[in-house]
Amino acid sequence: MAASVAAAAGRLRRAIRRSPSWRGLRTLSSEASPTQAAAVRDAFLSFFRDRHGHRLVPSASVRPRGDPSLLFVNAGMNQFKPIFLGTVDPRSEMAGFRRVANSQKCVRAGGRHSDLEDVGRDLSHHTFFEMLGNWAFGGEYFKEEACSMAWELLTQVYGIPEDQLWVSYFGGDPKAGLGPDLESRDIWLNLGVPASRVLSFGPEENFWEMGDTGPCGPCTEIHYDLAGGAGAPQLVELWNLVFMQHNREADGSLQPLPQRHVDTGMGLERLVAVLQGRRSTYDTDLFSPLLDAIHQGCGAPPYSGRVGAADEGRTDTAYRVVADHIRTLSVCIADGVSPGMSGAPLVLRRILRRAVRFSTEVLRAPPGFLGSLVPAVVETLGDAYPELQRSSAQIASLVSEDEAAFLASLQRGRRVIERTLKRLGPSDVFPAEVAWSLSLSGNLGLPLDLVELMLEEKGVPLDTAGLERLAQEEAQHRTLQAEPVQEQGLRLDVHALGELQRRGVPPTDDSPKYSYSLRPGGGYEFSTCEAQVLQLYTEDGTAVASVGDGQRCGLLLDKTNFYAEQGGQASDRGYLVLVGQQDVLFPVARAEVCGGFILHEVVAPECLKVGDQVQLHVDEAWRLSCMEKHTAIHLLSWALRQALGPGTEQRGSHLNPERLRFDVATQAPLTPEQLRTVEGTVQKAVGRDEAVYMEEVALARTAHVPGLRSLDEVYPDPVRVVSVGVPVAHALHPASQAALQTSVELCCGTHLLRTGAIGDLVIVGERQLVKGITRLLAVTGEQAQQAREVGQSLAQEVEAAAARLSQGSRDVAEAHRLSKDIGQLTDAVDTATMPQWQRRELQATLKALQRRANTAVRKLEIGQAAQKTQELLQRHTEGPLIVDTVSTESLSVLVKVVRQLCKQAPSTSVLLLSPQPLGQVLCACQVAQSATPAFTAEAWALAVCSHMGGKAWGSQVVAQGTGSTADLEAALSTARAYALNQL
Repeated sequence: MAASVAAAAGRLRRAIRRSPSWRGLRTLSSEASPTQAAAVRDAFLSFFRDRHGHRLVPSASVRPRGDPSLLFVNAGMNQFKPIFLGTVDPRSEMAGFRRVANSQKCVRAGGRHSDLEDVGRDLSHHTFFEMLGNWAFGGEYFKEEACSMAWELLTQVYGIPEDQLWVSYFGGDPKAGLGPDLESRDIWLNLGVPASRVLSFGPEENFWEMGDTGPCGPCTEIHYDLAGGAGAPQLVELWNLVFMQHNREADGSLQPLPQRHVDTGMGLERLVAVLQGRRSTYDTDLFSPLLDAIHQGCGAPPYSGRVGAADEGRTDTAYRVVADHIRTLSVCIADGVSPGMSGAPLVLRRILRRAVRFSTEVLRAPPGFLGSLVPAVVETLGDAYPELQRSSAQIASLVSEDEAAFLASLQRGRRVIERTLKRLGPSDVFPAEVAWSLSLSGNLGLPLDLVELMLEEKGVPLDTAGLERLAQEEAQHRTLQAEPVQEQGLRLDVHALGELQRRGVPPTDDSPKYSYSLRPGGGYEFSTCEAQVLQLYTEDGTAVASVGDGQRCGLLLDKTNFYAEQGGQASDRGYLVLVGQQDVLFPVARAEVCGGFILHEVVAPECLKVGDQVQLHVDEAWRLSCMEKHTAIHLLSWALRQALGPGTEQRGSHLNPERLRFDVATQAPLTPEQLRTVEGTVQKAVGRDEAVYMEEVALARTAHVPGLRSLDEVYPDPVRVVSVGVPVAHALHPASQAALQTSVELCCGTHLLRTGAIGDLVIVGERQLVKGITRLLAVTGEQAQQAREVGQSLAQEVEAAAARLSQGSRDVAEAHRLSKDIGQLTDAVDTATMPQWQRRELQATLKALQRRANTAVRKLEIGQAAQKTQELLQRHTEGPLIVDTVSTESLSVLVKVVRQLCKQAPSTSVLLLSPQPLGQVLCACQVAQSATPAFTAEAWALAVCSHMGGKAWGSQVVAQGTGSTADLEAALSTARAYALNQL
């Protein structure tokens, strides 16, 4: 029995969620009908709130908040990582969390934890799922309470029979020096779980880690026996209780954490399946409305839950894929992640196209089908996650647009494959370059596995080695093109922070960063700050009592006037001096915030020690430029809402003294008129030189202010409110509409005291990051004025080019020069720092001018070619061959002469040479249709151009080339001899 139990539990760790054996479960609810999923979710939250005093917190967005290691939020603990790492701002709401619970939206697709390829193949895998969890921070409670609460909920509230529950605990890891977690084992035994159903496993199964480094600890898991006690147990994991008590160091060792935490997670979908007695998670009311909507929308046979070989035609697999994927798409888009070309957006694009493939190819669904399923997603999840209800129209629109684009790409891709296959020999492999051009990384955006499948159906192998090479080249290109990653500054780790908290060191007082004022003359005066050195750290994080000799170190002070980078604003820089020793400067490169402590990165040319008194000076020009950009970002955000509507949402921003970057959610790319309007709105606010009011208020006061801007961030309490033109008290008054009419935002950044110092703002760049998100780049002040001057200068050049074009060109050379000038002007407009609205207008004008210029060139060339043609016909009587020289300035004219000659003398083969300055010779030829098959234009041109030391290209009928020779007669003789030999 023990062996079969261990084997069953081992299978659980490796592949239990792939098991299709959710069979014959009875409904565990005492009601006649199964407990609805919404009631299961509510029961979990109510249990922890009402019985055990937990605070309910909303689900975080599936977009990770400031965590580049994740593509998506993939566990309930993600939003609490600052607590586990000790980096939470002590003034923030999160710092006060002791025991909390929630239902967290999670996506596991791409990255380290990905279930994407398994979705559809079995009855339980999902890319989107809900994680029910409860947490206890800082030792609020630990193992005994966590296990008791979990057992109480499962057995007493949900009514799951105790004899169908098994538990596992950490059996130890001798290599890491960790003994078995006998405390957890004994807790379960005391709760009445028989020893035969209490299993121990090693670190792979029962030791949970956040990543390669960071907080970790043993876990105990609760499993449900699908077999119901009949025969060998079939275990499926329900709930994982993690006890954070260690930290994995960079060297791989484990150290005890300064504070212990409880982190639990239970998948709602699996719990609901157990409680509803269903054979799979897809048979619950979380999915049944969706599966019904799919059946109604595509007309395929009803869903019957088959898997593997039993699922003929993969119909049920397609049902599961489409149902899962539309949930993931809806949740991600509502949280601001749209299908795109890299990172999480690229994964989402792949999910969407995978759903389209299954819906169109297997279910035979009509176009627009996926978007029509969004209301069913909102029906099942909208009450728990209201953002789905608010964004339902946008989600449906975006999904439908992407579906239509993919179907069009699929059609074009099939045509490209057919054309390519016609050119291949029987043993040729399909070219990697063509497959790449069809792929998500190329032009059409087809998944490579779909391209391989389409080729497999044709019986043609793909050049996989070439494809791998192209993938490596693309990866290298992306690395070179990526935005430069800012050098990671010195940071305090969880142990350093824990030691500071143990010693009772208070967080750094950084309120002096707001200590600046306007001088009567209009300039800014920044106060210095005197502070005491509390601690010094070496580059590897070791706490030391002193540093010197040019050493780079981390400096912790009791207070500072330096702004540490946060909220998208770059850190201050500057210097400090020892009090009483003003002639030695200690440069400060940046300031980092770590758990409420501000760590200054300093170079110490001389001795600096704990206890020293220092005076800090910020780089005033740097700070003032950041203040200008930050206030300008607020005005830009407000102006965008004025132009695009109050629902316009910021998706991110960053600023430094050079420029600002602002990402905004948009239904469509901004038009030049909208860009110009937004710019004009900001200019007016700058021109009014309005006062900027800043005040700290209780976070609760800001909760229901109409129009007040806040982002998906953790704010301190009290929070700083920045209001342009209206005092904060007035803006926050319950009856006030001020935040709808001016910029009012929650923001901890440093700002101007009056808007006039911005001087000007120009949006100099705009591009779509992904569908629905636009990135704007802007400059202010003198840079903005320069951008306007550049724009005006280029506008005048475009106007002059249009005038030249209207006057007409006298000859081909002049027309070519004008066409080239317009091309160079286009390049200048494309790359110049200038107003983006003006760039877009000039680009449209130049595109039209270029078309006109090219038309003019063609007309003049045709006219010149006609003249040359008549001259040559007069010199040559009719015959099988014309080989001669002609004076032209371009290969284009020469080709036209050849074509016109052959048109007027169809039985004649023609080759012409045109000598150019510096010895270059142009060549063009055409072979008569009546010539022998062996006589081709390409071979003829190659023979002549090779004689001249050049190259040739073309087809069997028409070809051209270049060479270099001083002996034209010899080249002409070669041309005649080759042609006569072929004829």
